[in-house]
Amino acid sequence: MVRILGILAGLALVFVAAWSFGHGAYSFLTTPKERNVVHEFHKEPKALHLASDGPFGKYDRQQLQRGFQVYKEVCSSCHSLNFVAFRNLEELGYNEAEVKALAQGWQTQVPDIDPKSGDPKGRKPIPADHFPSPFPNETAARASNGNALPPDLSLITKAREGGAAYVYSLITGYQNPPANLPAENRPSPTLHYNPYFANLNIAMPPPLRSDGQVTYAPGNPRPTVDQMAQDIAAFLTWTAEPRLENRHRTGMASVIFLLFLTVLAYLAYQNIWHGPTSRAVRRTGVLDPENMAKRDAASAEADMGSA
Repeated sequence: MVRILGILAGLALVFVAAWSFGHGAYSFLTTPKERNVVHEFHKEPKALHLASDGPFGKYDRQQLQRGFQVYKEVCSSCHSLNFVAFRNLEELGYNEAEVKALAQGWQTQVPDIDPKSGDPKGRKPIPADHFPSPFPNETAARASNGNALPPDLSLITKAREGGAAYVYSLITGYQNPPANLPAENRPSPTLHYNPYFANLNIAMPPPLRSDGQVTYAPGNPRPTVDQMAQDIAAFLTWTAEPRLENRHRTGMASVIFLLFLTVLAYLAYQNIWHGPTSRAVRRTGVLDPENMAKRDAASAEADMGSA
């Protein structure tokens, strides 16, 4: 009786689960989708091709230096790079003296403590320091940006869907709101319309407003808004993943090793285990029929000789 009740309870549970799944699927398929203004006007990031893309990608050091220049002259007034130190710039091709000069000439001082009085003070950065935040705290940052907190850019290409393409699209995506945008979704006087941003309206004003806003050294491409946006996107890709080239090299070496090991394993299989799983082995010994016949013949001859 107990077994029958258990079976009935199990069948009831299966029926309820199946009915719930079917009812939910039917409701999902038959209920009309609710109109979402943000999804309707939001755009996916534009295509961006960098030298670091793909399994064989490598950073373009010249482009990374241009991107750092854009960050220094445009972005650093609001955004921090808390996970990048000045000495890391040597990986972009700067020598030790250049890195030291960049640190000494940085517009923001590093918070420090006076060893004599114990009072807080500021000092010029040294190569071992990380890039200092342009604001002393979050409250000051919000007060200077209309209550919006500028995000740290160290890992921004990892933290946003689309990565470098998102950064590039966001910087170049500022435009006037379309005429059919509902009034409740139009930007307020302190916001700016950008279809590549999550909710269409962003507090950050366009950082790159005109061509030539940053002056590149001779031998570099013309500093158009599009080119500068690509360069800063490439630089922020490096800040988020400075060991990308090492990872690519290690990955390719691992793939080659595994392919070589696979070939060796296949050859070993062919040489040792391939073929019949068992072989008949002819054994010789005292119980072998041929040896037993010889033994019997020898015994018979010995008997006849003794007779």
